[in-house]
Amino acid sequence: MSKMSTDLVRHTLNGPTMGTRWSALVFVPADFDPLPVRAALQGAVDEVDAQMSTWNPGSDLMNLNAAPVGEWVAVPDRLRHVLRLGLEIGRASGGAFDVGLGDAVTAWGFGSEAAVPDRIRSAMAAPRRPAHEILEIGEARVRKTAPLTLDLNGIAKGYGVDRLAETLADHGIEAGLVGIDGEMRALGLRPDGEPWTIAVEAPDPKRRAPQSILALEDAAVATSGDYRHWVEMQGRRLSHTMDPRRGTPLLSSPASVTVVAPSCTEADAWATAFMVLGPAQGCALVRKHGFGALFLLRDGDGSTRNVAVGRPFSEEPAVAGSAAGR
Repeated sequence: MSKMSTDLVRHTLNGPTMGTRWSALVFVPADFDPLPVRAALQGAVDEVDAQMSTWNPGSDLMNLNAAPVGEWVAVPDRLRHVLRLGLEIGRASGGAFDVGLGDAVTAWGFGSEAAVPDRIRSAMAAPRRPAHEILEIGEARVRKTAPLTLDLNGIAKGYGVDRLAETLADHGIEAGLVGIDGEMRALGLRPDGEPWTIAVEAPDPKRRAPQSILALEDAAVATSGDYRHWVEMQGRRLSHTMDPRRGTPLLSSPASVTVVAPSCTEADAWATAFMVLGPAQGCALVRKHGFGALFLLRDGDGSTRNVAVGRPFSEEPAVAGSAAGR
């Protein structure tokens, strides 16, 4: 029997971005042409990369980094929006999330260049004030009031996921699942009326395996961990997550933190903040902002244990989005 035009067809779209891949899973009528949607999705993430990349020396972010202290610099609206949100989360997290750690990220070899001992010493010795105390955002322009090197790797990928979701909505697609390298956002429900299922990865550097499964509706999820990106110094493995106070990789942190929030931009940034804060301080902020968070902690015997707060990780009332567990 031939398909009716009202039957839904599954399409998986993907493409390159930010050194990895973006993806979109949608169910659309059989006569729907996915090619214009794929082109629009690629254009959306290309725009984010062109504005916010630290790997592209000609990006708008790098132009801002190169500008003299005190000079107003014109920046695109989307970059200004992400910078403003980054500063807001920086304040709300007490500086645990900081977009002003670009010098330390580069020095320790987590950017486009290898680690350099002299740069590491300079980053550790540099006086540190959080970006929300230094960066001023005006109408269509931004300026630094003190030396500052911006890095948006802890928030730009999440924003890219949100742009994918917005692009689907612009094309009349109300349900789907979009993601960039594990940061995901769910729109609506699956065609069978069930939430979208997302795997939370176990913090194992040797293999990829699910720790648990989430069910999401109109919500986003992001994970930050110590097991995928690291450098080895004097026989010790150091995670890519930076300690904003010291300009060094965190010496002690959860194995991973997974955050469920209304937007992937928020989930991405707060996952980094909670890596810095840990569960003792982080859980209070999870409750305050109405998120869900899962802290995976390593014990001395090599096993992991969970500290979970907020839905869909517990039965506590949810405030953020309509994330719902099964």
